[in-house]
Amino acid sequence: MRVLVIGSGGREHALCRSLAADPQVTEVHCAPGNAGIAQVATLHPVTPTDPAAVTALAVELGADLVVVGPEAPLVAGVADAVRQAGLPCFGPSAQAARIEGSKSFAKDVMTAAGVPTARSRTCLTPEETAAALDEFGAPYVVKDDGLAAGKGVVVTGDRDEALRHAAACGRVVVEEFLDGPEVSLFALCDGTTAVPLQPAQDHKRAYDGDEGPNTGGMGAYTPLPWAPEGLTEQVMAETVFPTVTELARRGTPYTGVLYVGLALTSKGPKVIEFNARFGDPETQVVLDRLETPLAGLLLACADGTLGAFGPISYRDGAAVTVVIAAEDYPADPVKGDVIEGLADEVEGAYVLHAGTAFDGDRVVSSGGRVLSVVGTGRDVAAARAAAYELVGRIRLRGSHHRTDIAAQAL
Repeated sequence: MRVLVIGSGGREHALCRSLAADPQVTEVHCAPGNAGIAQVATLHPVTPTDPAAVTALAVELGADLVVVGPEAPLVAGVADAVRQAGLPCFGPSAQAARIEGSKSFAKDVMTAAGVPTARSRTCLTPEETAAALDEFGAPYVVKDDGLAAGKGVVVTGDRDEALRHAAACGRVVVEEFLDGPEVSLFALCDGTTAVPLQPAQDHKRAYDGDEGPNTGGMGAYTPLPWAPEGLTEQVMAETVFPTVTELARRGTPYTGVLYVGLALTSKGPKVIEFNARFGDPETQVVLDRLETPLAGLLLACADGTLGAFGPISYRDGAAVTVVIAAEDYPADPVKGDVIEGLADEVEGAYVLHAGTAFDGDRVVSSGGRVLSVVGTGRDVAAARAAAYELVGRIRLRGSHHRTDIAAQAL
């Protein structure tokens, strides 16, 4: 198989790494990619949100499978254009991708499907927002209705801050706060059926102790030794299958990965959000543990044969990833600094690139989340130790990372 991956972040590096290790895959291409992805794939300077340009590249390459990584190309209709050209594509249509592209649309789908989630109000004016904040009370949860790269959500006890965020966004969804630990579950879908991957936990806040602003994610780990027994089966039955059925009923069958962000509340698992793509950085740890070759699994989703695909298997042990972020992330990340220590080796650990680029023969930072350092081991403690040992060998001026990723699991 010749596979083309669309995107340039840590998630796409994880996808390309897994695809390159798949014996069925003869070539991996990525557009536009980054400095790390260049080690495992051929890069192409194509704008990922340009459906015509992506499709032209896929046709030129004779791609047997196109995998769309980020949400923006999906909402822009890249998967539709690729499929219209007769090529298999892993990723939902623009209509189905509204499950992430519009928080109010996602809530409408959840209501129709009977999915357990937070009570919410879609608000267009400051008056509507103020009324919703008063209805649900603190902590206040305000979400930008559109795409915001994982940073459009404010959870705060400060009512004025909640109102300011809503004013900056325009159309927002105000929700009741869901208590309990958060879990990410990826469900692979082929339009009619779905198969779960291993759950993971992300760490959204910028600083230790879940302090600071929300980010795209500062680290993740899997498996979750504390997760309730039967959690995956419960979420598939109560959330994933009803959602896939409802989208199919609406004439927008869902093909790709449905990311389910959950809060394990005192009243059971409830959906915080849906995303239309693999989560970042959870993908880095989930794919590390996945033993089933990836390409055939994604192709089964793309061509509607997932129901006939065999059981999915995982490697023993655990994986932990720690994100190294640029100075001033997530506010105004500094770019262009040289990254040192990338050649250092630690047993059981490796580096996935996110916001990196080449400056001559040097690798420099080019985004907010610069690297994902993945550690593996027989359990979470061993995987965490390996990850942090390698983090300690990497040098990037002004960078920061959390020191408590997966600490609560211990």
